[in-house]
Amino acid sequence: MKMADRQDAPTAAVVVDLDGMVSGWSRGGRLLLGWTAEDTVGRPVTDLLVDSPPPGLLDGYGAGPDTTGFVPLRHRDGSTVDAVVTAHALLGPDGRALGRVVTMQRWGRRPVIADQAFEQSPFALGVYDPELRFLWINASSGRVIAHSEEQVLGKKYREVLPEFDRTLFPERNDRPYTDALAEVARTGEATRLITVFRPLGSNYANAWATSIWPVRDAEGRVRAVANWGFDMSAEYWARQRLLLLNQASGGIGRTLDVIGTAQELARTPVPGFVDLVSVDLFEEVLRGEEPPSGSALTPGQTIELSRAARHSAKEDADRAPGPTTLVTHAPGSVAARCMATGRSTVELAVEPGEGGEWAFGPGLAADPAHWPPGNPVIDESIAADGLTGRITVPLRARGALLGVVAFSRLDRPEAFTADDLILAEELTAKAAVAIDNARRYSRERTTALTLQRSLLPQGLPSQEAVEVASRYLPGGTGTEVGGDWFDVIPLSGARVALVVGDVVGHGLHASASMGRLRTAVRTLADVDLPPDELLTHLDDLVLHLASDLRPDSHFQPTGESGATCLYTVYDPVSRRLTLASAGHPLPLIISPDGTRTPVAAHPGPPLGIGGLPFEAAELELPEGSLLALYTDGLLESRERDVDQRITELQRALNHSAASLEALCDTVIDAMLPERRTDDAALLLARTHALARRHVADWDVEPDTEQVPRARKFAVDQVDAWGLEEAAFVTELVVSELVTNAIRYGEPPIRLRLIRDTSLICEVSDASNTAPHLRRARAFDEGGRGLLLVAQLTQGWGTRHTTDGKTIWCAQSLPGPH
Repeated sequence: MKMADRQDAPTAAVVVDLDGMVSGWSRGGRLLLGWTAEDTVGRPVTDLLVDSPPPGLLDGYGAGPDTTGFVPLRHRDGSTVDAVVTAHALLGPDGRALGRVVTMQRWGRRPVIADQAFEQSPFALGVYDPELRFLWINASSGRVIAHSEEQVLGKKYREVLPEFDRTLFPERNDRPYTDALAEVARTGEATRLITVFRPLGSNYANAWATSIWPVRDAEGRVRAVANWGFDMSAEYWARQRLLLLNQASGGIGRTLDVIGTAQELARTPVPGFVDLVSVDLFEEVLRGEEPPSGSALTPGQTIELSRAARHSAKEDADRAPGPTTLVTHAPGSVAARCMATGRSTVELAVEPGEGGEWAFGPGLAADPAHWPPGNPVIDESIAADGLTGRITVPLRARGALLGVVAFSRLDRPEAFTADDLILAEELTAKAAVAIDNARRYSRERTTALTLQRSLLPQGLPSQEAVEVASRYLPGGTGTEVGGDWFDVIPLSGARVALVVGDVVGHGLHASASMGRLRTAVRTLADVDLPPDELLTHLDDLVLHLASDLRPDSHFQPTGESGATCLYTVYDPVSRRLTLASAGHPLPLIISPDGTRTPVAAHPGPPLGIGGLPFEAAELELPEGSLLALYTDGLLESRERDVDQRITELQRALNHSAASLEALCDTVIDAMLPERRTDDAALLLARTHALARRHVADWDVEPDTEQVPRARKFAVDQVDAWGLEEAAFVTELVVSELVTNAIRYGEPPIRLRLIRDTSLICEVSDASNTAPHLRRARAFDEGGRGLLLVAQLTQGWGTRHTTDGKTIWCAQSLPGPH
């Protein structure tokens, strides 16, 4: 090792005479070995050695070549000092040897310049014993903890820095720095961490990247703990801004609800960025309407907004007064100016101090060149409200002004920076797009819901076959309106059709498609088709609609494609239920004793597939049976399968209720979650049976001589029911219908009278040929019979069956019967 490399290490200079006695001793000798000149002068130099010197190093003590060697020296305290020893010849003016000058320098000791490097390091350095008592700190560490080395040596870390025994931001689950030091001392495992703290005497939080490691002796035992750290506040707070923006991206706009999105904006920056956020919106935005034009506003006018959200770090929950609570921004106020000019404003309670130490770290934020024009504004009056600063940002999206947002800091000394203004504007911009999306969705949802409700039955028709109750519930506010629907259609012969369907998709198109399907089903029901034939015609209609709406360039399926429908017909005379399904869940039927009646039917394909048949099933029901027709939205569940949900539905249907309306509410409460993602329709029907005394039938021989007998049978039955006022019309229509059946139909011929809400007359025969209403000419002898029937009755029609047809007509009955 070259001497030049050790020029600033402690060096002892010893003068040795020709007899090997010490005749001179330097101050460096005292620093190196602890001996003074009084202790060594006059003693043999070998007394300083632990062992004999290397050969030739101190031989002769006279003239000779300079020699260097490694020699263990004896320290005054009894320890051994490994040193580099060099012997130089000491000559007189005549060249005679006077002795030797011996220099000694500790071997392995770092140079003094190295100590100075550690002391002057810009990074904070410290060494502590296993009990966390201070052993050494450099100047930078002293500045960080606001203590000098002399003030802390020998004291415990927790005594000097009690504030490091707690975390500055508990919500981030930061562990206290003192705990990290103690853990390294206990485990001997090094660690690295980022510590955010407010130094003693400072009003500003800093972020430090630190490393802590154990210091071991030759046997590997932990003798001390050392730490190293540097201030990374600028980088740390920049990263926190990015994390907050990332959190905003995932946390704002999760629901298509205006107030919900405003509350998400209010919660996101609290408490990491600010302590209080308020979001004020125009009333039109809450209603889903177009907000007023921002260009029409002036700073000098009063602006009334609705407080949509408010969140404070000092409060446990959001406060959303609702759209009826108005917040007035006076003329010339900061909020009014921001909305009128479209520019943000930063208000500070006091002028920020020099040095650039701000809430989100030091840096260029204190440089006025980084502030936009007009910012910041020093307004001491906001301190009266407990504010140290406030950023007011207009809420704009797609050129529309939606409202204003205020970000405030309460009782904390950190001043806003220019970077904070950028962050507030970024948060507001993200939220503005989400709020505008929610506003547009709200408008479309309201329109679709209005359309759908207008297309659903406004009131269930009066009929005696079943007692009915229904419910339709759209999906939650975060979902679009679907295409669920139901209907109750009175049919001829006192029968009734119960229908429920579901259009694939959501939104306006689904609502319009639902309306088309419901209209088509009603039209086909008027033809009195059997359920399977009706679904076949409906399937063809859907295919034609899809073909009409298909673009020339590519195929685009319509909403009706994939729609499902369940069509059932109940006859109170025979108590028979006939049904067919196009991909729709079969009804749940509960008998009067509470047991479930199985439905032996197989649903066909959804509508719009084409080419596949639909099968009809028929079963006889006891009077008082309960039918539940529903859409799949009623059974939707992520936790349970369909069979479990059907069991739950049956359990809810067995609940005792005063009426079907109350039972509907019970089922809805039991089956639908608070946050549902699909709409649901429920149609409940309790079957009635028409008493046999209200039905009369008679087989008619295919002979015109039987017509008078048929008339008499009808008149006698009408009189027996106490409906003498209907006898004349009944006699006339029976005569006409029976005559037509005998002349143009095929046997067997059957006459049936039904007393229900109206008086129904039916004539059936085995012919499939249906009569047509026509206008007879002046000299025609026939052709006026059906015209008379149509004029004298409430309605008439033809119902085709598997073995022929039935011609029917109905008369209104005066008053209760």
